[in-house]
Amino acid sequence: MELIFGTHNPNKVEEIRTLLPSHYKIKSLSDLGFDTAIEETGSTLEENALIKARAIYNTFHKNSFADDSGLEVMALGGAPGVFSARYAGSQKNSQDNMSKLIQKLMDVENRQAQFRTVIALIIDRKEYLFEGIVKGNISKMALGQNGFGYDPIFIPENHTISFAQMTLGKKNKISHRSKAFQKLVDFLKS
Repeated sequence: MELIFGTHNPNKVEEIRTLLPSHYKIKSLSDLGFDTAIEETGSTLEENALIKARAIYNTFHKNSFADDSGLEVMALGGAPGVFSARYAGSQKNSQDNMSKLIQKLMDVENRQAQFRTVIALIIDRKEYLFEGIVKGNISKMALGQNGFGYDPIFIPENHTISFAQMTLGKKNKISHRSKAFQKLVDFLKS
């Protein structure tokens, strides 16, 4: 089955390809030469995932899915949340985003956070949502070179290393995205 993944992010595409059985063929927006920016104007992760999935489905008339993820920090009332990618500005610079978050938490003891992913799937015009959450804490500095986004400062519960210190395989076993995608895969298999 071919599915269009509403992203240009090669890291996300590779992460997802490792999760799906081989008979699922994933095509990214880059694979299709789709360069139009899809504005994420929703106020929730669910809304943004649906906006992207609908735009792709309506453009290509093929089964599609899109995700939106956010880092939700308890001491900041759930921020950066839906604004995670552009927390430090519209340039969407991961280093700037992490620096801003570390600065905001400088004198804060409660560093609890969670990564949350919502996937919107559209198959034959029917819409489905899948959610994955991983809880953890924000470190005081960036740790590790793997991953992307906030991975260097997120230490998942029951672990002593950040997502960026883990191999992709280890991260995929516990990540928010893998949990959401496992729900998607289970749905597709049923």
